[in-house]
Amino acid sequence: MQRHQLETCSQPCTVCGGSNVAVLATTSRSGNALRTVICQDCGMVWSDPFPHNPRSFYEDDYRVAYKGTFTPKPKHILRAGKVALSRRALLGKWIEKPVKMLDVGTGGGEFAYLMQTLGHDVSGIEPNKGYAEYSREEYGLKVQIGFIQDINQAPESFDLITIWHVLEHTENPHDVLTKLHSLLKSQGILVVEVPTIEATCQSPKSTFHEAHIFNFNLATLNKLAEKVGFTQVEHKVSADGANMTVFFRKNAINESAKAQQNFTIPGNADKIIKIVKNHTAIRHYLTLWPYQRFFNRMSKAINEKLATADFVSGKQLLDKLYT
Repeated sequence: MQRHQLETCSQPCTVCGGSNVAVLATTSRSGNALRTVICQDCGMVWSDPFPHNPRSFYEDDYRVAYKGTFTPKPKHILRAGKVALSRRALLGKWIEKPVKMLDVGTGGGEFAYLMQTLGHDVSGIEPNKGYAEYSREEYGLKVQIGFIQDINQAPESFDLITIWHVLEHTENPHDVLTKLHSLLKSQGILVVEVPTIEATCQSPKSTFHEAHIFNFNLATLNKLAEKVGFTQVEHKVSADGANMTVFFRKNAINESAKAQQNFTIPGNADKIIKIVKNHTAIRHYLTLWPYQRFFNRMSKAINEKLATADFVSGKQLLDKLYT
């Protein structure tokens, strides 16, 4: 594997435990300083040092910073409701029969509410108080306020756990996956959706930002899950290549075998570095992606305004959408 200039890091790699890193970027999409490093032994990418305290940021600041509100607005409910329908389609065979499930990072509750209307026994956990309380009051959901590491739940409680676009925000993905492993029943299914660091549909300057502390590709996510005691059974990539949804089955943990495993991924760092470095503004604007995204945003804004013009409540909006 080609070795790039070695740098120091404040913490070892969460996947392989290595400390041989190279700097992949130095600014965020906001233009602020953000040092992003890549582990040269496995290809894991993360912000080093962290740009904020993840706990306080997601409890108090994240929703306001990225949504401009402490509780969801009608357009946010509509968007999330449409995403919930797409996630239902993604789950396919895994929800053909009623299951006991946990949704991690429930947000405004749109996906959990859809699953509840379909007859599943759904629990949720959400660190933002405003969004968690809204989902409980508006949809009657069972949602704890807090972080998954601190959830008050007995081990082996769930058949299915979903964690949509949350793992990249956490302070320690290994600890989060370990907790989820303990909460699943034997042979239970974990569904993880995260952005992929290999995506090129977005502007190059938007690849890294403060909210995404960790950046995965399929190889690093699979290796981290394997380290915790999961095996991939299926994966899907979104049409634009931006997101990957990976289905993992819980296995029994063999500590002696685990201690002998090698969690490095030869060649993965070079692959990611090449993709990121070759994703330039000139190449990006010679593709259809930026223009498609622009027109999609304009069309979505018009449709959202029309669809929420007679907004009464989140429940009424979702009931109409889901029906």
